[in-house]
Amino acid sequence: MRKAKRDGFTLIELLVVIAILGILAALLLTALSLGVGTARRISCANNKRQLGHALQMFVADSHICPLAAIVYPDHYTGWENILARAELDVPAHNAKPPNYPRPGIWHCPSAYLPQGFEGYADYGYNGYGLTTKTDTNSLGLGGHHIWYDYNTGVMHDPAPPIRESEVASPSEMMAMGDGFRGGNSIIQDGLSFLWRTYGVQDYLGSTKRAYARHQGKANVVFCDGHVESPKLQFLFEDTSDAALSRWNRDHQPHREKLSP
Repeated sequence: MRKAKRDGFTLIELLVVIAILGILAALLLTALSLGVGTARRISCANNKRQLGHALQMFVADSHICPLAAIVYPDHYTGWENILARAELDVPAHNAKPPNYPRPGIWHCPSAYLPQGFEGYADYGYNGYGLTTKTDTNSLGLGGHHIWYDYNTGVMHDPAPPIRESEVASPSEMMAMGDGFRGGNSIIQDGLSFLWRTYGVQDYLGSTKRAYARHQGKANVVFCDGHVESPKLQFLFEDTSDAALSRWNRDHQPHREKLSP
């Protein structure tokens, strides 16, 4: 007896084909997502490279590092505006509100902040280095003193500025990076400082946002102008000499500051 001629696929064959297509689509979407993330990280790294070049020009001209802020009786000027005014054509803020995202090289294409964060920063200055919650003296680049006391909310004068000769190892000293402040596995984002300290609180999922921005990494430019993308764990949790010394202008780990 002749078998009936089959003109189509069986249900099982169709299901197998659909499953294969689904797997291929998932792999493709994952690859595209990683590719987009990598492209954004490269764009952000290029921004850092330009900011690092501006910092180098400022230091070459003045032989000091920009102060974290210049405090006046009625206002202050942040390091971003100091650099923008001295070396860059792109201002640190948009002329009209809302001033987030910031324009040009001040904006990280992967930065995301919840609604209501207008005006916060994408990039931060290593103005303080490694500090405890009660420090008043800075190991960073923004001046010899910490200008803002987070315990009291009081602004101080960060002067005198850091001299070029006080940076012991420019190729190992972090200058600017993504605007993160963190320690003890907690990271706060949207800040104009790159800072390892303690007493930091997660704000509306800030730690998760920080890890999502560059796939668990941060872009950092060093005083000599080169850019690296270290892991956030290395920046904010690692207690090795290699991890700690990069925060401080004397290139020492200052492990005594690991206690809050």
